[in-house]
Amino acid sequence: MIAIVDYDVGNLQSVVNMFSRLGFAAQCTRDPDLIRSADRVVLPGNGSFDYCMRSLRNTGLVSVLEEFVDTGKSLLGICVGAQLLGRGSEEGTEAGLGWLDMDVIRFPTVTGLRVPHMGWNHVRIAKTTKLVTGFDESFRFYFVHSYFMSGVSPEDVLMVADYGEPFVAAVQHDNVAGVQFHPEKSHRFGMRLLRNFATA
Repeated sequence: MIAIVDYDVGNLQSVVNMFSRLGFAAQCTRDPDLIRSADRVVLPGNGSFDYCMRSLRNTGLVSVLEEFVDTGKSLLGICVGAQLLGRGSEEGTEAGLGWLDMDVIRFPTVTGLRVPHMGWNHVRIAKTTKLVTGFDESFRFYFVHSYFMSGVSPEDVLMVADYGEPFVAAVQHDNVAGVQFHPEKSHRFGMRLLRNFATA
């Protein structure tokens, strides 16, 4: 079973629906025992960094998620859920989970560049893992964000995209991964990534 962490942020049902279409059992939950026993966990996120981090802490699930990660089973952060995996964000003052060596910064002000970055964008694979198996050069994902993951250890950069300049679109360190885009809104490309996550 794939546990989708329910902490009152993100469009959880669309993630569940995508897994269901792929034939995988997924459930929105904040039950510590269900999360501990899950095969995989998805940490979604929508809104500001501080709001998401406070909401997650208020559920009391941070230590449960740390226990889950320590088992070696796979966890995937989506959008702000991916940003929470690092140390913190320029967007606020809350400390992140600190599982990955990275910070989160705002896109710079550039003439002709709208912030937030919103819409489809092609992505390049920076390293090969099971999460990106089966992608060709034409794949793309749907983004909605004003802040992006920065200062990422080179060995943890999974995908890179361009918006004015290159930025990190996905990270992975061992069993913990995060994607800045929304796979649940990315049609067949998102389905491929979520299938890879569910079967890796």
